[in-house]
Amino acid sequence: MSTAFKQVIESIRALTADEKALLAPCLIASLESGQDVGVDEAWAELAEKRYLELESGMVNGLSWEEIKKEVKSRNA
Repeated sequence: MSTAFKQVIESIRALTADEKALLAPCLIASLESGQDVGVDEAWAELAEKRYLELESGMVNGLSWEEIKKEVKSRNA
């Protein structure tokens, strides 16, 4: 472990629970990389495509009850 890491851990121990809760998302956000560029746009495109498929009748949707029933039958 680096000295910097040890110092950070010691500093974290001195924080209140509320301060730790505020710190956690900051640490997670610092892990994000440039690899996620375009993900939001890709999801939006996929959502629009699926919506148009449903609206056109090209595919049929399932109710939540049907989905649960299918999942239960696969796990039986």
